[in-house]
Amino acid sequence: MNSIKASALEPTKDELRPLSLGARLGRLAPVYGLVILTLMLLVLFSVLLPDTFPTMLNLRSIVSDKAIIAILSLAATIPMVTGKIDLTVGYGIVLWHILAISLQTLGLPWPVACVIVLALGAFSGLLNGLLVEVARIDSFIATLGTGTVLYALALWHTGGRQMVAMLPDGFYALNSTFVFGLPITGFYVLIIAVALWLILEYLPIGRYMYAIGANPTSAALNGIPVPRYVMGAFIASGTLTALAGILLASKLRIGQASVGLEYLLPALVGAFLGSTTIKPGRVNVWGTLTGVVILAVGISGIQQFGGSFWVEPLFNGVTLLVAIGIAGYAQRKRGGVIKVRTQPTPTPQDPPTP
Repeated sequence: MNSIKASALEPTKDELRPLSLGARLGRLAPVYGLVILTLMLLVLFSVLLPDTFPTMLNLRSIVSDKAIIAILSLAATIPMVTGKIDLTVGYGIVLWHILAISLQTLGLPWPVACVIVLALGAFSGLLNGLLVEVARIDSFIATLGTGTVLYALALWHTGGRQMVAMLPDGFYALNSTFVFGLPITGFYVLIIAVALWLILEYLPIGRYMYAIGANPTSAALNGIPVPRYVMGAFIASGTLTALAGILLASKLRIGQASVGLEYLLPALVGAFLGSTTIKPGRVNVWGTLTGVVILAVGISGIQQFGGSFWVEPLFNGVTLLVAIGIAGYAQRKRGGVIKVRTQPTPTPQDPPTP
């Protein structure tokens, strides 16, 4: 059972060539509408809040606060390319950030602790892949169950208490370092995004994953090993989630089971918004980052206007509903376009012989 259908809606060069300038802009508006809206929000808040919004301090704050969400959104994007959903991006980060600290309290060097956490994250992704492809459980249900188990393990491990320890400076530097005046976590996001973009857009593995997301049955009939690529997508997602947990531990410097679940909704919102821009109807890397940016800009601007603490979850929830609605419309629109394009052209019949 597929949780998401992946199919691109962006117009091709051949479709745009015969159109007028106005018609071209009309076809491209849905493609880059979210990008344009992001730029408009940046200009709007910069004009209304000139002393606080367009500042380096605010930029650093946004990058520092949203880098982990961006990594989780990219983690969720990978299974979405194959038509699946991974909810463990929100539950897993709870356990991984706790283990990143607790393993060091046992005397392990911080690089070894990080490697163990990454390996466990990859293993949880493998487990999700097996549940989805071997046990044939819908990805939403499978990852919800796995994520709940991971969260329960975090509660059991901590006993509901905070885990506090003096950790090495090298571990803290994973999050606290600044490069060119910006938090290093922003550069982590950029490196991961570029790597995923190259893999998905320019390597055969990316084309295979998009083919699976569009129609797994047709992909299998064309010789693509669907279970292998789906399980690989979940493994990659689990590894990135573990990385986000390590960075969260380096940022908070404590382990707490009540921290982490609040990242699930904005991470999914960013990934779903990614399917509505750049390549509407198809999950894509730069669309996901655009979704995260518009969330960050919108929430930052609203909070600087004096928005209450409940504004952020409300904004995320409404945006998720809008994103899912737009994604569903794009898929239906794409289906209509495909039907029109594939409709056979009638051939003229020979005149009847007298």
